[in-house]
Amino acid sequence: MLEELDRHFTRQPLGDRTTPAFTTLWSRLQDQVRGGKLVRPRLTLLAWSAFAAPDSPEQSDAVRLAAAFELLHAALIVHDDVVDRDHIRRGEPTVAEKYRQDIAATGAPEDEALHLGRSAAIIAGDVLLTGAFRLVSTCAPGTERGQAVAAVVFDAATQAAAGELEDVLLSLHRFTPPHPEVEQILTMERLKTASYSFEAPLRAGALLAGADEQTAEQLAEVGSHLGVAYQVIDDLLGTFGDPSLTGKSTTADLREGKATVLTAHGVGQPEVQRQMLAWADGSGTVEQVRTALEHSGAPEQATRIATELVEQARAGLDRLQLPAGIRAELDSLCHDVLHRSA
Repeated sequence: MLEELDRHFTRQPLGDRTTPAFTTLWSRLQDQVRGGKLVRPRLTLLAWSAFAAPDSPEQSDAVRLAAAFELLHAALIVHDDVVDRDHIRRGEPTVAEKYRQDIAATGAPEDEALHLGRSAAIIAGDVLLTGAFRLVSTCAPGTERGQAVAAVVFDAATQAAAGELEDVLLSLHRFTPPHPEVEQILTMERLKTASYSFEAPLRAGALLAGADEQTAEQLAEVGSHLGVAYQVIDDLLGTFGDPSLTGKSTTADLREGKATVLTAHGVGQPEVQRQMLAWADGSGTVEQVRTALEHSGAPEQATRIATELVEQARAGLDRLQLPAGIRAELDSLCHDVLHRSA
C-alpha cells in the first residue's frame, strides 16, 4: 500500500505545466501523507480480504482503494488544522504553518502570512481530495461494484464535511449556552471521524470483494462504534495526553472551545463551570480548565463511553462470520482503540 502512495506522488499531475510553487506543494503533500498510522488502509484491506476469493486478481484494486482512503484522511486533516488553527501535527508544523513561516520570512506582515498560509493549506487539502477521488475511480472501473465503492467514498467525504460543520457550530456553546448534550457530540463525531475512518473503509473493502449489501452494512456498523470510540479517546488524549507521544498540543481543543464528552460531563460541575467562564472572559487559563475537568471525573467518564462503544463493536463482530485471522486482527484493533497513547 505504501508503494501505491509513493507511486501516486511520483506522478507529476501538471506535467509540463507544473510550476515551482506547485512542485513544493506536491512535495509537502507527500510528507503529509507519510508517518500516519494507516488505520484506514488497514481496515480497507482487512474487509476486502475477509470476502475476496483466494488469489483474487482484484487485489491491486483493493490496494488503490486503501491508498485512496489515506489520501482522503490526509486531505481532511490538512483542512481540519486550518479550521482548528492548529500549528503542530505529528510533532511537525502543519501545512498551513509551513507556508506561514515561508511567507513571514519574506517580510510580509504577520496577519498576511497567517492568512496566506491557511489559504495555501486549503488548496493543498483540495489537491489531496482530488487525488483520493482519482484513485477511487480506478477501482473496478465500469462495473456496478466499482460504482458502489465510489459512492461509499463520496458519501464518507460528505459526511466528514457535515461533521466538521457540526464541530465548528457546537463550539458556540462558549457564547450561547447551553453546552451540547453527549448524544449531540457523539453524532458529530460519527459524522466527522467514524464515517470516513472506520465505517467507509470497512464497507467499501467488503463491497469491492463482492460482499452483499447487508453484510457490508453490518461491518460498517461495527466501524461506526469503533470510530466514535476512537474519537472519544482522541479527545481524551487531546486534553490529557502526552504531547511528545500524540504530536499535538493538549490545550488546542480547550482553546477552541471544542465540545467533547469531557466538557459535556464537566460542565455539570460547579468548579468546571466557573473555570470555563473565567477562561471565556479572559480572567482564567486553559490549564485551570483542564485541571478542573480532571478533578470532575471527566476522563473516567470518557473512558467508560469509549469502552461501551468498543463492546458494541465486539458484539457486532460476533454476529458476522469472519475468517479467524481477520477476526483476530479486528479484535486487536478494538484493544488498540481503547489503549492507545498517541
